[in-house]
Amino acid sequence: MSAFEFSAEWARQADQDDKLASFRQEFYFPQHQGQDCVYLTGNSLGLQPKQAREYTEQEFNDWARHGVEGHTDAENPWLYYHHFLTPMAAKIVGAKEHEVVVMNNLTANLHLMLVSFYRPTKERFKMIIEGGAFPSDQYAADSQARFHGFNPSEAIVELKPRAGEQTLRTEDILATIEAEKDQLALVMLGGVNYYTGQAYDMQSIAKKAHECGSFCGFDLAHAAGNLVLQLHDWDIDFAVWCSYKYLNSGPGGTSGVYVHERFSGLSDIPRFEGWWGHNEKERFLMKRHFIPMEGAQAWQLSNAQIFPMAIHRASLDIFERAGGMAPLREKSLKLTAYLEFVLEQIAATGQFEFELITPKDPSQRGCQISVLVGQNGKKLYEFLKANGVISDWREPNVIRMAPVPLYNSFEDIYRLGEIIKQFN
Repeated sequence: MSAFEFSAEWARQADQDDKLASFRQEFYFPQHQGQDCVYLTGNSLGLQPKQAREYTEQEFNDWARHGVEGHTDAENPWLYYHHFLTPMAAKIVGAKEHEVVVMNNLTANLHLMLVSFYRPTKERFKMIIEGGAFPSDQYAADSQARFHGFNPSEAIVELKPRAGEQTLRTEDILATIEAEKDQLALVMLGGVNYYTGQAYDMQSIAKKAHECGSFCGFDLAHAAGNLVLQLHDWDIDFAVWCSYKYLNSGPGGTSGVYVHERFSGLSDIPRFEGWWGHNEKERFLMKRHFIPMEGAQAWQLSNAQIFPMAIHRASLDIFERAGGMAPLREKSLKLTAYLEFVLEQIAATGQFEFELITPKDPSQRGCQISVLVGQNGKKLYEFLKANGVISDWREPNVIRMAPVPLYNSFEDIYRLGEIIKQFN
């Protein structure tokens, strides 16, 4: 199928040709008038895997059966539960297994990483972030600057698009790093901007940051489970991500952390420490002095969150059976391009005006398209919702749509287009 068509026949044939189409049946969809909704908000909250209940029920049963002994006697012993998540989590972000751990929640993990990798001095105290980053990242950056005695207005450098543009140019990011190099302590960006859907050239950014004597890390909340990542090969220092968006692990789901192996085993690195990061073989000897676990596990604070991790494990098993990120990305490229095509077909009719602010270059985006709409934008969003399309409204005037390759179909996109055509 060489060219797109805005037709039900084309969409259905594309779905028949899709080798990943069967995974749609492994998720629950919200219903509208007895039919699956067109669910395009996996970039905000992924759908529930049907097997999530089975995985959590196993832990409920073991809790009832064993009580505290479930830590060692459960079918999946709780003392080691985070280990069950590591292999697939590492594959998803392109890391070695000892560089990854699943723990805590996203912003807590971001603060833990900033403790270790934002080490401002009188000479080097600046942190580069993206202007318009997700608010939690902005708050974390500002509060870390204040914690170290710096004024955020001086310590935090925000990247802004050029006048008249919606997204950042890689050359401008690199130029800012170069311009700030004498005072730069850390570059910390999102892997994908939550608002525009722009994916950043993480490898080039990390390389430039290191050349300028700075650490470099990423918040992958909108990138993990969306893009093919190679954190180790890209030489990134640290990264954090949540599991409730593209990783489909439930509202407030557990988080992941990556720390490059060059920081493994260091006892003198600035780090907030807890007993679960202590040498696993001696943890219950209750010794006074901290001996770090290998790799990212040293940043653990407390014992595993068994029930959120069980849901996460259910989702990660689906990624494993789907073949990992490479085939999912291949479908994502086509599915997102079809969404772009359908929206442009509608725009060409002149029915109403909108602008796609996500980069057209597929290498600079994941599966999200952000639509900048005019004065009737909120009305359009409400119309879509009333007609069974769940999208995402972001003030002041953007509708975000994310066709997720694990469970969205080409027919979903066709249905979206037909519903938009009815709006007036």
